[in-house]
Amino acid sequence: MKIVISSNLKSITPNFNLGIMIADVKVKEDNRINDLIISIEKEISESIDIKDVVNLPIIKDGRDAYKKYGKDPSRYRLATESLIRRLAKGNKLYRINNLVDLGNILSIRTRKSIAVLDYDKIQGDVLIRLGKINDDYYGIGRGKINIENVPLYEDDLGPFGSGTSDTERTMITSKTKRILLFIVSFSGTKDLSGELSYAKELYETHADASKIDTFTI
Repeated sequence: MKIVISSNLKSITPNFNLGIMIADVKVKEDNRINDLIISIEKEISESIDIKDVVNLPIIKDGRDAYKKYGKDPSRYRLATESLIRRLAKGNKLYRINNLVDLGNILSIRTRKSIAVLDYDKIQGDVLIRLGKINDDYYGIGRGKINIENVPLYEDDLGPFGSGTSDTERTMITSKTKRILLFIVSFSGTKDLSGELSYAKELYETHADASKIDTFTI
């Protein structure tokens, strides 16, 4: 699988980069994840006021990028901002399964949007580009959404994910055996190596990850 960022997207936001992990994994129960989530929920609710979320380092980089694309970041929120806002308000994280929950933990810790996708449901190579007005896109649990001028991921069958919402076609299920994980950075590559190491550790510990490949683009 070849993964490429479009030249148009890079020209508008030169610091748009991806950390990528591909790994065999297992969907399973792991009570230690629950303990991690409870600790993170408490930490964020006690340390971050919701009005300050938009100016948090890294979050602000993503919001500024959306403005350059012509999107209102308060209307089309980055997935990571939505997670942190939820915890800052004192709400809890949704629990899905270990693969998705680990992605949420990684997103909150890195303050970057994380895509955890079923590798086997992706057809051909992947292009990261800005959405177009005629892109037909249905977010998980959200129905049809407007992803014009939002970075999205496209394979031979069409768009399957974005920094705002992923699609049902490539979402994680109980049958997922291999994942494609994106760490979406609007802040360059500086921290991606360490963040990929953390992702590898999380999925090895809590999802029996093996045959792991990590790289940045």
